[in-house]
Amino acid sequence: MNALATTSARPGAARRRRRRGLTPWLLLSPIVVLISVFMAYPIINVLYTSFFHKNVVMPWNDGFAGLDNYRRMFFDDPTFWPSLGVTGRWVLVQVTCQLVVGLVLALIVNERFRARGPARALVFSPWAISGVLTTSIWLLLYNPSTGIITVLEKFGVSSVGFAPLADVDTAFWAAALAELWRGIPFFAILLLAEVQSIPHELYEAASVDGASRWRRFWHVTLPHLRNVIILSTLLRGVWEFNNVDLLYTLTNGGPGTSTTTLPLYVAQVATISSDFGYGSALTTVAFVILLVLSILYLRLSRLGKD
Repeated sequence: MNALATTSARPGAARRRRRRGLTPWLLLSPIVVLISVFMAYPIINVLYTSFFHKNVVMPWNDGFAGLDNYRRMFFDDPTFWPSLGVTGRWVLVQVTCQLVVGLVLALIVNERFRARGPARALVFSPWAISGVLTTSIWLLLYNPSTGIITVLEKFGVSSVGFAPLADVDTAFWAAALAELWRGIPFFAILLLAEVQSIPHELYEAASVDGASRWRRFWHVTLPHLRNVIILSTLLRGVWEFNNVDLLYTLTNGGPGTSTTTLPLYVAQVATISSDFGYGSALTTVAFVILLVLSILYLRLSRLGKD
């Protein structure tokens, strides 16, 4: 009798186990479908289009191109390699400066002092401003007739009528300063949250051992910030690599190609030349570069490992 009951119960138990095994996949299926529709399909479509000549202005030349778009990119395009160099410099400058300044500000606003609340609001406020509005603010500041340049002229720091965004030697750094102002709060917010999670007992123990403020920072604060620094620099590096809105509205890649990054060049090829086949090839190469660099960075940084 017991054997019969056990035998009859086994199919029901097996079905319940199968249902429990399928439940996570059923719950994840909507996300998988959304990712497939909004990410996988566009990536595959761009890769497919990169092997074709596709220009809405000259549709009579459309057709299969093979590797012609890639050959043109690597060997015949005078803008591709300089734009890649500008992109690398842009990402390196932005991520490094934003991290350092953001860390300093996070440590400052973490201290107890009068008006700490308004100070935090002031530090975090640029993060709430869009790229286009940031452009408008900095265009006014860089205006040679009414902006901060007129103040610098009075102190003899700059020449009369100097326009930072119109000079090849200063346009990159002028645009970098505007993006730096907007990007610092990203690091300040994340690092401040992580600093506040560090147990105070560690600082007290270090103080008892006679550790200076610098040693407490180096041996207590920085090790606890390691993972969040790795993750935030990776995310910010990807975002700065793909930065288009501020550069497009601030300089449009000029003067010349001094501020033309690879994603901005892709936007110019798509919007001005309407060459979607070549633009897709540029996008594919940018995607591969980002993917390889991100994997290398995560492996070298050993995120999550002590």
